[in-house]
Amino acid sequence: MKTFGWVGKMAAMAAVALGLSACGINTVPTQDEQVKAAWSQVQNEYQRRSDLIPNLVNTVKGYAQQERTVLREVIEARAKATQTTVNLPPDVTSNPEAFQKFEQSQNQLTQALGRLMVVSERYPDLKSNQNFLALQSQLEGTENRIAVARKDYIDSVQTYNTTLRTIPQRWIAGIFYPDAKPKQTFTAQEPAQTAPRVSF
Repeated sequence: MKTFGWVGKMAAMAAVALGLSACGINTVPTQDEQVKAAWSQVQNEYQRRSDLIPNLVNTVKGYAQQERTVLREVIEARAKATQTTVNLPPDVTSNPEAFQKFEQSQNQLTQALGRLMVVSERYPDLKSNQNFLALQSQLEGTENRIAVARKDYIDSVQTYNTTLRTIPQRWIAGIFYPDAKPKQTFTAQEPAQTAPRVSF
């Protein structure tokens, strides 16, 4: 009789667990983790770009000493973007102010890099330098990777935010995950809609 009671309780618990999993109770945390992973990839790609910049600036500096203003803009924009990234709060993806600050610093760096690439057009020797060509190619590839990572992040945020706003998941989130907040997404600003122009 005791065995039947124990088995009955286990069967009831299994039925409840199955019912909860079927109703989507794990959807919110699963999608939240997907957003976090996509956000990590965005940061990873921006870090990759940031790591390329010192070598790019040094190469350009060797050929274009007179372009100090543009070089300084790139260095300052990189420093600001790095500082913003280091000081990101843990809730950055659901914190509109912090997210906007991060996005603005990255957009300023993109614009400064664009100006640097335009300046490089004036120096034929620089344009033919093998190091510069390799760095240009890496920068172009990185900008493409950033675009892909941002798109993946935007897609995962759209799925997550839709889950939080549609029924019945909205009710489930309200009961089991009351702290779940909509995530922020990137906005296209006019000057930042195109990656820096890289030409040979």
